[in-house]
Amino acid sequence: MATYHGPRCKQCRSHGMKLFLKGQRCSTDKCAFERRAYGPGQHGQRRRRKTTEYGLQLKEKQKAKRTYGVLERQFKNYYKEAERQKGVTGENLMRILERRLDNIMYRLGFAPSRSAARAFVVHGHVQVNGRKVDIPSYLLKTGDEICVREKSRRIPEIRMSVDAKAGVGTVDWLELDPKKFAGRVLDMPSREQIPSPVNEQLIVNFYSR
Repeated sequence: MATYHGPRCKQCRSHGMKLFLKGQRCSTDKCAFERRAYGPGQHGQRRRRKTTEYGLQLKEKQKAKRTYGVLERQFKNYYKEAERQKGVTGENLMRILERRLDNIMYRLGFAPSRSAARAFVVHGHVQVNGRKVDIPSYLLKTGDEICVREKSRRIPEIRMSVDAKAGVGTVDWLELDPKKFAGRVLDMPSREQIPSPVNEQLIVNFYSR
């Protein structure tokens, strides 16, 4: 499985905003974006030239890919699937990305970041409807139940993440039971229920060229 292993803080700085790729660290003063809120590289502090329309569309696509931890080929396949579905293509795309198992693990608070959630899934710490699933891109549907395996609930990173999430709550379309380390998909989310800083219409425009 191909994954990105480069510096994640550099990605946030290139987009000029926090993408929360490193979990709780992003909410502390150790966050690199807090210390250097300008573009990476030796010319990062220089005033940049006006970005073209194509450049804006490309940057938005890259932002979505990096936020959800998806590589180019898989992201393009998600877009094709969103195009085939009924409804608005951009909203369909966001809904598909949100349905990924690693993203739902992150939304429920079982992991401090999507990359950590991906690792937990790959190492077999997660069950869906009572069966072990080790594929981070597994797409969940309404009614599916997710839980951390009983032996895995002692992992410090999982316990700390669940404790931190307990006082915050989760998104409306998911139900969380922190005592059982379990959650359930109540419904497919509307765009208003997806707290993601992505302008999906720019992505649609990019692929519609």
